[in-house]
Amino acid sequence: MDLSSRLRALLDDLRRHDSVLWRRAVDAGVTYGPDFLVRHSPALFGLVFGAALPEQRRIVRRNLRLALGQRGALDEYRDVARVFINFASCLTDAFIAGSSRPDRLTGLCVNDEHFTSAFRRGLGVIVVTAHTGGWQAAAPLLRSVHAADVLIVMQRERDSRAQAIQDGTRERVGVRMQHVDDDPLAILPLLAHLRRQGVVAIQIDRLPAGMRGRDVELFGMPWRVPEGPLHLAAASGAPIVPVFTRRTGFMKYEICIAPPISLPRRPGPSELDIAARQITAEMERFLRANPTQWFHFEQNQGILSHK
Repeated sequence: MDLSSRLRALLDDLRRHDSVLWRRAVDAGVTYGPDFLVRHSPALFGLVFGAALPEQRRIVRRNLRLALGQRGALDEYRDVARVFINFASCLTDAFIAGSSRPDRLTGLCVNDEHFTSAFRRGLGVIVVTAHTGGWQAAAPLLRSVHAADVLIVMQRERDSRAQAIQDGTRERVGVRMQHVDDDPLAILPLLAHLRRQGVVAIQIDRLPAGMRGRDVELFGMPWRVPEGPLHLAAASGAPIVPVFTRRTGFMKYEICIAPPISLPRRPGPSELDIAARQITAEMERFLRANPTQWFHFEQNQGILSHK
């Protein structure tokens, strides 16, 4: 690759929030940086990250308006900055957790009785979550509290190099991943995992192109959530438990657990719609209370229209 091509690739990486460049930078800082820098540099890193990504700033501002309504410019831009700072802090925590540093993730489960009651049914549990502060922390923390075997289901990332770095970090803290495409047979290993009383975690705040979704409303706007968790629940009998996380301090998280949602083995359209609305209502409730911890940086993934 010649110098011109390398420069173009570098600029492209700078403009993408999910590029290998940003993750390598965080990984190097955690690996080689002094404790003070590792603890306090994410705020600066987040501001630089946000400054380099104008399209993501616009999307974040849109998200904040959905959750909070239109406010003064100073309040909006302050919260936009907080989103990027929180994102950088959570990303750094994830790399710290997978490093040789002595710091460990800690978390408080709020309303843990909801997860406990679902887990005791013996049918496995489907956790639906979103890209919120420290969502990756929920898996190791739930496993440590409930001895649950948690499998996180995700679409493959755009940048396979970035995915490899992130997956390596997750595996070092015991987070198991399964990357899925549009293969209809991908549900089979998930069903097998649930039958072993495992936990399957799926994010529902993004709807990748080509994936089947169900129409709902989020903040009064048309939205679509993935149908996959609903059909998985119907096929397995496993309850769906909405779980959303937020960062409360350095390596500290709060896991907010909502009541379980159940579906019959052969649900009709109305039953699928009701479950989808219940899940979305729990997500909306959490996001209204924690709007600067929602890391939804993608255009047209979930939302149908917004001016």
